[in-house]
Amino acid sequence: MEMFINRLQRMSKHFRKWARRREISCFRLYDRDIPEFPYLIEIYQDAMLFFEYVRIPDYDPEKTKAKRDACLEAARAILEISPDKVYLKQREKKKGVSQYEKISENKNFIPVTEGGLTFYVNFSDYLDSGLFLDHRITRSMIREEANGKDFLNMFAYTGSFSVYAASGNAKTTTTVDMSKTYIEWARLNMKANGFTGPGHYYIQENYEVFLDEAKEESFDLAVVDPPTFSNSKKMHGTFDVQRDHGFLLSEIAKLMRKGGKIYFSTNFQKFKLYEHEIHHLSFEEITARTIPEDFRNKKIHKVFVLTKQ
Repeated sequence: MEMFINRLQRMSKHFRKWARRREISCFRLYDRDIPEFPYLIEIYQDAMLFFEYVRIPDYDPEKTKAKRDACLEAARAILEISPDKVYLKQREKKKGVSQYEKISENKNFIPVTEGGLTFYVNFSDYLDSGLFLDHRITRSMIREEANGKDFLNMFAYTGSFSVYAASGNAKTTTTVDMSKTYIEWARLNMKANGFTGPGHYYIQENYEVFLDEAKEESFDLAVVDPPTFSNSKKMHGTFDVQRDHGFLLSEIAKLMRKGGKIYFSTNFQKFKLYEHEIHHLSFEEITARTIPEDFRNKKIHKVFVLTKQ
């Protein structure tokens, strides 16, 4: 326990100063830094998300509860978090399910800030908050690239990339996700930053239908951040990012104008880009430039920039 407390005190002192200097209010503080303490802690302004990694099949709830509760209370005290702003969740490896798991329907949205922008997060209804902190740098890259461009956000989730593109003076933004919940959430995030009216489009559709119906050569800049796996009933079959990314990127390339850039990201750690399936696109892996300092796990995602020739 002493090791965990000492580690948390050091990390809190360092990253709180680090975050203030960079005007960051949401950051990761701890991620299984000590294997005996398998927790993940993220700070969202004055709230704390405390994840427990469940080790299936040897997980013993009674045996681990006392230790977890003691660590959670220690973290709350060190970080000076109000008890009503502490959220405990469990992570376990699951196969054959969508990555965005719903756990409640409280619809408790809370505004946080990042990069001078406002985003609504939800700590109670889903396993994830609605703002993936590991893509903080990637979002800034999109803002820098977006000026005057027609921007496409595929598998948009809560639309944070669209907000950044709009703040970078994108000519248009098109936000695509098959979930009505996430499209509405994306609208909420855009509205919170004053990005309403013509030029901002929202399409609730699965990627297969969208790619069939979208007009070719319509975009200059795109973000494609698909789930590792999905078996949603809204699709004709399953989606596997390793198996299907070549087809996906080739189809999206048809929607891009010459010189258009696709930022492709995946959380699948064993991912290998099928170069032979995207021969009409030049590409560069930029992963190392996109991992924030507060992420000890440098394999949290992979990012490629693909350019239409």
